[in-house]
Amino acid sequence: MSSRSFDGEYMARTIERLGFVAVRGSSSRGGAKALFGLKSQLEQGNLVAFSIDGPRGPKYVAKPGPVLLSRVSAFPMAAFYVALSDAWVLNTWDALTIPKPFSKALVRFSAKIRVPAGAAGTELNAQTAEFHRQLQAALDRVTRFAEEHVARVGSAAFPVIKS
Repeated sequence: MSSRSFDGEYMARTIERLGFVAVRGSSSRGGAKALFGLKSQLEQGNLVAFSIDGPRGPKYVAKPGPVLLSRVSAFPMAAFYVALSDAWVLNTWDALTIPKPFSKALVRFSAKIRVPAGAAGTELNAQTAEFHRQLQAALDRVTRFAEEHVARVGSAAFPVIKS
């Protein structure tokens, strides 16, 4: 899922050039429709991803969309982060990065988080808040790890994987 903003358009085009489907929407515009679009993609056997900090940020602060999607789809969620050793940093609210030639990247994924369905009312709100907290903690961990270790990509500890 990418937002309907200028940055989101850039991301959507990149996503589509890589052979994926871009579902447009955000927490502020078209979110419900986009969640159903993502649910449909999951049901077709596709993986889905969010720009987790939404169209306005703050940077690296997760929105609740992945928790809601996980609840309605019965699919687990996970956080991931891509750290770059050398990148151009754009003057955007989220400091969008573009890898420079020959830059190294380290992608780190969290463990899966399963969100059970079935809660209602205040229990639903408390449950959503708890899984949102878990998602944020997972995002913080993978971000910190990837940033701390990206310089070691290509070493024995983090060999380069070529496909």
